[in-house]
Amino acid sequence: AYLRYSFTRGTANEVSFLVDVLGLRPGMRVLDVGCGPGRHACGLAEAGLEVVGVDIASTFVEIARSRAPRGATFERADARYLEYDREFDAVISLCQGAFGLGGMSSHVASAPEPDSAILSGMARALRPGGRLALTAFSAYFQVRFLDESDRFDVASGVNHERTIVKNPEGVNAEHDLWTTCFTPRELRLLFRLAGLCPEEIWSVTPGDYGRRDPNLDEPELFVLASADR
Repeated sequence: AYLRYSFTRGTANEVSFLVDVLGLRPGMRVLDVGCGPGRHACGLAEAGLEVVGVDIASTFVEIARSRAPRGATFERADARYLEYDREFDAVISLCQGAFGLGGMSSHVASAPEPDSAILSGMARALRPGGRLALTAFSAYFQVRFLDESDRFDVASGVNHERTIVKNPEGVNAEHDLWTTCFTPRELRLLFRLAGLCPEEIWSVTPGDYGRRDPNLDEPELFVLASADR
């Protein structure tokens, strides 16, 4: 059902953009954090890269494995506890596959900051000189286009909504969705704290990635960074 959503139709554009901005060449190793059913990992593997995709959802991992081309492998893992150590030339985390989805715990004062833990784990996974590409939801866009059903917490930057998802048989189910939203300045600070050097931040729309300055009209911020060590 996920692969039938409209935003997944732009995967080829996104993969091509990643190859370009990350400077990827055949044979390089890439880690895809929050890979879902593997649409980016599979596309990168078809371009000659060696890709490891990780996701916390076992069903997504099974789907990804069932359609994996040569060069793509998939593992079930929690993005907050990545155990890789300087193994990859590049790391990606796109479409809020992991980063930005830990918003519920932001309401609990004693809870660890999940996005910082995820970012630190991705930084550790990079080889010296490696690069990271990540998308995060834009706080500017969220506030500008706030729906009546949205509940945006200004103090935490977390948006709460009730959303409808479908199972493989097409049956609807309601769920809570908590998404942390970011500003470009906040992302730069988070990346530096994780030992990463932010190089560029662009505004993008799923399926239409490009080098566009941060704006109020596009839902995601694309961060390009390098290992600062």
